[in-house]
Amino acid sequence: MKSFTVCMSVYKNDKADDFIQAFYSICNQTLPPAEVILVEDGPVREDIEKEIINLEQTIPCLKVIRLRHNIGHAGARQTALEAATNEFVAIMDSDDLSVRNRFELQLKMFDKHPEVSVIGGLIREFVDTPENIVGERRVPENDVDIKSYLKGRCPMNLVTVMYRKSDIQKVGGFIDWYCEEDYYLWIRLAQNNFQFYNIQENLVNVRVGKEMYSRRGGWRYFKSEARLQWYMFRNKIIGFPRYVFNTVGRFAVQVAMPNKVRGFVFKKLFRK
Repeated sequence: MKSFTVCMSVYKNDKADDFIQAFYSICNQTLPPAEVILVEDGPVREDIEKEIINLEQTIPCLKVIRLRHNIGHAGARQTALEAATNEFVAIMDSDDLSVRNRFELQLKMFDKHPEVSVIGGLIREFVDTPENIVGERRVPENDVDIKSYLKGRCPMNLVTVMYRKSDIQKVGGFIDWYCEEDYYLWIRLAQNNFQFYNIQENLVNVRVGKEMYSRRGGWRYFKSEARLQWYMFRNKIIGFPRYVFNTVGRFAVQVAMPNKVRGFVFKKLFRK
């Protein structure tokens, strides 16, 4: 099997217990990584720093990059990407749990589909414990369907992806776009004819707050998404009717709806 890197970032609001569970979920794999790049996105809490220092002393493959200031998700992911020494790179969040055979499944799929640049999968969302599943996000399997889905919604579950570093770098890597740096990256990859694949299995259990769905709204969130829809229209990825449909639909859900209604609609329409 190919050697690969896992990139992860942590910041001041993360919880030490969640972080350490997430970290060990990428180490206790049927196929563990050759390298783990951990970016401290600005100063972190003392309890997390103690855990990281302990990991540095016990995990030989761990490399920690400590940033003096918080630069946000896109910047932290780009920092880790640039530091990775392997061609195959997986993303991991600091409070989620990768299933035990996640990386083995992904590398086997890269062997089967050498033309593919990014491989992701499904996620299950849980509150408090992994057994308390509150949602599942399914995404299309093959490249054609993924690129069609991309015209309306983000087609990859970011926390599940493994990619070819050289292909990501060819389109500029992670570029800051409020809450949408991943969607923006997939769009640029599609524009440049890179291919995607989603394994139709759960790869990551994602920790969510009880009010997570309700909070996915507000003017700033909507404006960011609306700008991305304009980018797709301007670059002829979508036509004007689809641009209007996408933008109006997002306004209705993200701005016009009260939080409780938004949460109900989100779970009913956008999750299994």
